[in-house]
Amino acid sequence: MSEQLKRARDDLEQAAKSADDDVRGEIHETADAFRDYVVGDHKPDHAVLDQHLNDIRQLSERADGNTEDQLESALEAAEEYREGVDQA
Repeated sequence: MSEQLKRARDDLEQAAKSADDDVRGEIHETADAFRDYVVGDHKPDHAVLDQHLNDIRQLSERADGNTEDQLESALEAAEEYREGVDQA
């Protein structure tokens, strides 16, 4: 399990706890995907990870306060992980 994926998942779960209703469900969906990577035996490829990164960026633009901070932290961790992913 990648420490960066775990950190991204944890940050997303914290963001969901403090999120407004209009973004909470979308954050949960992204957190669930990262949870699957952490506990499952498959890892995201470059394209899938790029989509998750874009989703987190868009959610961050719609959030504020602690939720935004947690999303930014999740984005940073996921970007760190992405640097080590081989491109197809």
